[in-house]
Amino acid sequence: MTQTPVLVPPDAATGSSVDPAEIARFAAMADEWWDPTGKFKPLHKFNPVRLTYIRDRLAQHFGRDPLSGKPLAGLRLLDIGCGGGLVAEPMARLGANVVAIDASAKNIGIASNHAERMGLAIDYRHTTAENLVAAGEKFDAVLSLEVVEHVADVAGFLGNCGTLVRSGGAMVVATLNRTPKAFLLAIVGAEYVLRWLPRGTHEWSKFVRPGEMSEALRAPGLAVTHLTGVAYNPILDVWRLSRDLDVNYMAFAVKA
Repeated sequence: MTQTPVLVPPDAATGSSVDPAEIARFAAMADEWWDPTGKFKPLHKFNPVRLTYIRDRLAQHFGRDPLSGKPLAGLRLLDIGCGGGLVAEPMARLGANVVAIDASAKNIGIASNHAERMGLAIDYRHTTAENLVAAGEKFDAVLSLEVVEHVADVAGFLGNCGTLVRSGGAMVVATLNRTPKAFLLAIVGAEYVLRWLPRGTHEWSKFVRPGEMSEALRAPGLAVTHLTGVAYNPILDVWRLSRDLDVNYMAFAVKA
């Protein structure tokens, strides 16, 4: 049975890293989270490769068999910026005890309702990473996927995310690199030519270089141990891991 979502007052879901305009933009599309042909179609296409990466990296780090039924069993996992639950639900199915947070109350309501209908116990909360840090929460694994490029304070946000990782834990970050290639493909191509995403979804100036991410994560005691690019194959219509970090990439970081 799904836990009742923790709906806090609106001001509790704000903080130095929250960008109200970004929250409003995604809240306006919230009803389409679980429509694989709707406005979040790119995330549905992108999801399999990132879910496999998360599963395999966490399993390796914690000494688990990634192909076992529930390789993340017993791990307390936080999904920051969970949206409609596209990652939180698979993590719960892999055995993790999932806490999923979002600064949009509408997203949390949709995610909680969907999880309940799927029979999944996920602790959804309308709150922020800053608030969890203030409460002294700690997690075995923290996920921040396609979120950091939408926050107001990148260093502050990643610092809070890292603080939430317990000693011996790990973190996965997925974002976009601030390169000319990323501008051409992720903004001009995806938003204006192919129209995969609504125009204005991304701001190139908010994209994060791997070096900037590594530096921000060092402050709370994490070290990036693995980086991988994620590239789209238009012939097969699939996303795959790649050595090319110029556009989409994922980072795995650990805390000693």
